[in-house]
Amino acid sequence: MNNTFPDQAISDLIKAEALRQREGLELIPSENYVSSAVMAAQGSVFTNKYSEGYPSFTGLTTYDDSRLAEEILPDKRYYGGQFNTDRIERLAIARACRLFGADHANVQPHSGAQANMAVYHAWCEPGDTILGMDLGHGGHLTHGSPVTQAARIYNFVRYGQKDITTGEIDYDELEKIALEKKPKIVLVGYSAYSRIPDFARMAAIGKKVGALLMADMAHVAGLIVGGVHPNPFDFGFHVITTTTHKTLRGPRGGLILSRGVVSNPLKKTAKTLANIPTLIDRSVFPGTQGGPLMHVIAAKAVAFSEALRPEFKTYAKQVVANTQQLAQEMQKLGFVLIAGGTDNHLILVDVMSSFGVDGALAEEAIDAIGLTLNKNAIPNDPLPPFKPSGIRLGTPAATTRGLKEKDMKPIALWLKAAIEARDNQKELRRLQKQVKEFCHQLPLFSWD
Repeated sequence: MNNTFPDQAISDLIKAEALRQREGLELIPSENYVSSAVMAAQGSVFTNKYSEGYPSFTGLTTYDDSRLAEEILPDKRYYGGQFNTDRIERLAIARACRLFGADHANVQPHSGAQANMAVYHAWCEPGDTILGMDLGHGGHLTHGSPVTQAARIYNFVRYGQKDITTGEIDYDELEKIALEKKPKIVLVGYSAYSRIPDFARMAAIGKKVGALLMADMAHVAGLIVGGVHPNPFDFGFHVITTTTHKTLRGPRGGLILSRGVVSNPLKKTAKTLANIPTLIDRSVFPGTQGGPLMHVIAAKAVAFSEALRPEFKTYAKQVVANTQQLAQEMQKLGFVLIAGGTDNHLILVDVMSSFGVDGALAEEAIDAIGLTLNKNAIPNDPLPPFKPSGIRLGTPAATTRGLKEKDMKPIALWLKAAIEARDNQKELRRLQKQVKEFCHQLPLFSWD
């Protein structure tokens, strides 16, 4: 590495992080391991290119990869030299549309948060109401947390879980709020919710009040693509936002998918549901971002191609199977799970009720043995955010490394043992050695 990477300090830290990832096991449900092909694309010469604007969008979903990669079409860029960037972006768009059954995709958002802000900006005026899931009940910061920029611009109202032992959302209360507040957007999405929402019920409520139906599927996008989680488009949703990492297993970045009419993104367009794709394009650029990160878009295109392979469905199915098996093994050991289990890729645990320890202490002890997860608030948590009652974990990254159901029992045993040994450094080192020996048998990416 030193011949091509002369910054010794950074080179050493990259090596150290590679070793940490190889010798430990990633259980944070929002993280994953990318393939060498994704990493190569992200580290390519496309990092040098400024590409403000858009390539041509004419008939994108009808083109195959070979035509998209060869054909030069008129673009709407502000810089020259876009022959290759246009083709890269069109490939990424077309592949994303095929993955999710969308009419259009905007692949330029730098993150999931940027994707959400772009949709709000496209459809709402300052002060308009957006109905989303409460952060404390499994929602995301960008769904209206008071500390965010979005909450200063828009009026967020929130719904939550009716019963945290089952994870059931209070749909009656949600409908009552919607009828009273008349939100411009009804938002379904979550970052710490382990069940599958009733998309049909949510869609019916949104349509009753004339709202834009928006699904933030950042956590479960890969499960949707893999056919093991419902696709909101099948229930009449207008927009899906997502990150491109997590279960989708691509580079860190954002993506917006939509149904509607695709037209010139720089042409003034009426604010109608049919025009959502164009409104979103104008909201991303120039509304909320400048130049796109073309090296990241190249890596997104590679990841979308990988997700179109038949083996990705096998991967997604295995993620759910592993997570459900891990949940069962943890319950046998006395872990109290919020919602009583999981339907997707993540598990939320009340470790305070389970073992009388807060999530921060549990995270620290578990991290010490080479298993990485995160502290997390639980619904109606009496403890503060930095010392919450819960931890959040899942198996997307562990599944990428090739783990199966049989491997979940030792992981559950290590989790409990680490918590119980949190004040015993000798025992923690012994457990770390076991984890390291286990992980050395695994590739970082099962396809490499």
